[in-house]
Amino acid sequence: MTRSPQHDILFTPLKIGPKTAKNRFYQVPHCNGGGYRDPSAVVEMRRTKAEGGWGVIFTEQTEIHPSSEITPFIEQHLWDDRDIPALARMAEAMKSHGALAGIQLAYSGINGPNLYSREVPLAVSGGPILTFTSDPVQARTMDREDIRDLRRWFRNAFRRSHEAGFDLICLYGAHGFGILQHFLSRATNHRTDEYGGNLENRGRFLREVVEDARETTKGELAVSLRMSLNEAGPFGFSNAELRDFIEMHGDLPDIWDLAHGTWENCSGTSRFKPEAAQEELVQGIKALTSKPVVGVGRFTSPDAMVRQIKSGILDFIGAARPSIADPFLPQKVEQGRYDDIRECIGCNICVSGDMTGAISRCTQNTAFMEEWRKGWHPERPRTKGHSQSVLVIGAGPAGLEAALQAGRRGYAVTLAEARQELGGRVARERLLPGLSAWGRVADYRTGQMAPMPNVEIYRDSPMETLDILGMGVEHILLATGSHWRRDAVARLHLHDIPTDPAMPIYSPDDLMAGKLPEGLRVTLYDDDHFYMGSVLAELLVAKGNRVDFVTPAVKVAEWTDNTLEQATIMRRLLDLGVEIHLNKAPETIGKDEVTLGCTWSGRQSILPAEAVVMVTSRRPEDRLYQELRGMDLANAGVKSLKLIGDAAAPGPIAWATYAGRRWAEELDQDPLGDALTFRREIADLLPEHRLTPT
Repeated sequence: MTRSPQHDILFTPLKIGPKTAKNRFYQVPHCNGGGYRDPSAVVEMRRTKAEGGWGVIFTEQTEIHPSSEITPFIEQHLWDDRDIPALARMAEAMKSHGALAGIQLAYSGINGPNLYSREVPLAVSGGPILTFTSDPVQARTMDREDIRDLRRWFRNAFRRSHEAGFDLICLYGAHGFGILQHFLSRATNHRTDEYGGNLENRGRFLREVVEDARETTKGELAVSLRMSLNEAGPFGFSNAELRDFIEMHGDLPDIWDLAHGTWENCSGTSRFKPEAAQEELVQGIKALTSKPVVGVGRFTSPDAMVRQIKSGILDFIGAARPSIADPFLPQKVEQGRYDDIRECIGCNICVSGDMTGAISRCTQNTAFMEEWRKGWHPERPRTKGHSQSVLVIGAGPAGLEAALQAGRRGYAVTLAEARQELGGRVARERLLPGLSAWGRVADYRTGQMAPMPNVEIYRDSPMETLDILGMGVEHILLATGSHWRRDAVARLHLHDIPTDPAMPIYSPDDLMAGKLPEGLRVTLYDDDHFYMGSVLAELLVAKGNRVDFVTPAVKVAEWTDNTLEQATIMRRLLDLGVEIHLNKAPETIGKDEVTLGCTWSGRQSILPAEAVVMVTSRRPEDRLYQELRGMDLANAGVKSLKLIGDAAAPGPIAWATYAGRRWAEELDQDPLGDALTFRREIADLLPEHRLTPT
């Protein structure tokens, strides 16, 4: 395989202040749910990206002082010198294959509730803490002494970053999270002293901190400014003000790192944001400065990357989510292995790990954050065990991943799918409004297996127990998926509700199969709370239906807060004319109406309806597994039988691909019994001592 000459520009070195990046692939800072809790897991994840060829690799948000921390989110700490060793290991790992190692330093100000440190929050201008969870805490306005303290805390962080071996420092002033943006924005800066008022004054603290960075590190570290491209609202730091600021201070940092004003706008899902979605906001900024510019846009196509550089929009291709989906993206482009690129689908399951205080995961890259915990690698398979043959039944996301990983390990794999089309739920969901990119889950895996001589794929091949036992395989995997219920049973209703048989009831499977009402008044009941209900509401509206969206939750699609979509989904449904009924649930379904009950008061109301769509819960398709469990498998030479994915416990697609990877990884491993299936780190206990009052 040969790289296309048009992509050569992506591999030309470029200076960033005193440092030189070996190529234009720039992994911008991104969170991962590991932070200070799982340092070795984060180190190995970043080392894998270094191996994959990235030219610049950054940490996630690193909090510089306990007076500003964002618990319950698990970020990195650089609070005192004891934090240096863990970060030094990370810097070493990031530089292990020639990348520049960067650390993002953050002070959250008005965004830091300090639920762990219990310090009084400090802000440019005091007021209620601006968090996702509306914490009942207010910040105190910083006085001049506080600002002097903050400069000192930044200098301490610069020194520690230098000692840890980093090459670049990123000062975080984007997404509304960093205090640098809070100084710059009139929305959060109401000061009347020399740090408030006009743009020159609002930029004073940022200039002082950059000067402190250069002085503290003796100019040996490059300085990046990560800045908001466009903060919404009449007082926000707008795109016009950003351009004015860059024109006034074009040479202030060594590189300008530009990101949209809010995290949800910057990292929108593929359902709402196309590749290179921020181009209009970035266009022309490079002409205002002699320093390089990096920007993001969920870049997965090398052609799109080249266009950004050749058209003078960007110098570096910034990536967070694409670097998670494929840490080896640069190396694959460099080697011309375009078909091997594992493209990001823009589902934001990676973000949900950080938002829930859990470890992050990726739908596409099942090894993400398991590189150290489980020893998984995104490209290098584990050595094959002593068995030879496996049978995988079901070619949905779990079955496809299981077959691919088992095939890569060297097993003789037979993959049987009852339908003609491979992909299972992905094959159906990719046809829904906004979800076409999700088809990459199936496309990547089927494309990777196609040339593998040890993998045989059989379509239109429903299997029964005698068929399976007659194949003579050693390991049998059932990944037969699930189907959506047509009743109200889910989280609120643990039993079905009275339903008149005259009312047409539809499930998501019906709608995805093309069996859906048209031109009717439809009640859609969502007790799933992820994406499916809102996507189907769009589909129903497109078919001319009037839709009443009913949910017992306090907001539509409430779990999508964790994927940064909830507000966008709400706006989309309102724009489509969908009638929203929050804190309501059906209690009975009549022949032409639904009786709703308020989930708080129990007060009932009547909603006219000509059809009902239930988006509630799913039933695992485990019949075949249950039949096989009752048979003498050992006598047939079968060493193991396993049920995984939605067939075992329905969940998001990322849960299914992970289950497939885990099964393949654990083939021929000795049972662990009650032992942990992953490595974890436990904090050392400090010597016991008491703090004495002063």
